[in-house]
Amino acid sequence: MKRLKSEIPNAILVMMGILSAGMGLKGFLLSSNFIDGGVTGVSMLLAKITVLPLYVLLPLVNLPFIAVGYRLMGCALAVRSALGITSLAVALAIIPYPDVTPDLVLTAVFGGFFIGAGIGLAIRGGAVLDGTEIAALLISRRSYLLKVGDVILIFNVVLFLIAMSVLGIDAALYSILTYSAAARTLDFVMHGIDEYTAITIVSDQNATIREMIINELGRGVTVYRGCGGMSGAEKHILYCVVTRLEIGKVKAIIRNIDGGAFVVFHPLSGVEGGIVKRMGLQ
Repeated sequence: MKRLKSEIPNAILVMMGILSAGMGLKGFLLSSNFIDGGVTGVSMLLAKITVLPLYVLLPLVNLPFIAVGYRLMGCALAVRSALGITSLAVALAIIPYPDVTPDLVLTAVFGGFFIGAGIGLAIRGGAVLDGTEIAALLISRRSYLLKVGDVILIFNVVLFLIAMSVLGIDAALYSILTYSAAARTLDFVMHGIDEYTAITIVSDQNATIREMIINELGRGVTVYRGCGGMSGAEKHILYCVVTRLEIGKVKAIIRNIDGGAFVVFHPLSGVEGGIVKRMGLQ
């Protein structure tokens, strides 16, 4: 019973993601002959050149990736993903989404927005609505040259080149705009306004900078011992994690104390534990 209760918030997020993705697909893209990227884009392209509707092709194309990636994702995520993709197909089949606008730019941007938001919400709920990342992970593990991001990029470049010959150049270019909007929205939904950045600071005034960051921002600071590569002198190196809204404050603190400090910013894909507390469900 406790396990079931813990799954309810995840199920709500996945359901919201399904409804949002369905709105993007049926309410915007399908009527304008646009596609998204990834495996969803492959399904949409196949729907244009075959007699099978999108709600049939989505599970047919995506579920094999879920099955193959079962060992990578684990049982819970695989089951959620299979149910999520199937539910998305059902939503496309039975929900009468309105055809929102004939404007092509608005269709591309907001279609991508709803799809990206839907995929992001589903991921936060522990499910996958698009098998692209799974396929990319499988390929990258078998290749010494390609990383996950490289595989996704190559996959989408090939997809949109094919789309140019099938849909026409204009529709393919609008589809690229759709994919860009979806990717950006997905990033925002996953990381939000509290996207975290790690900051490494090398300064002779490290003690003062550390105290200011702790007292003014309430952020924890880790102190590493290092030495200068040229001078060999021992230095204390500061490391802290802040939100992107706080980056400007940290820069101002450092600039006011030591304008010659060496500062490096590292965007983070995830942060857990310590003073940092992230909102969201695992």
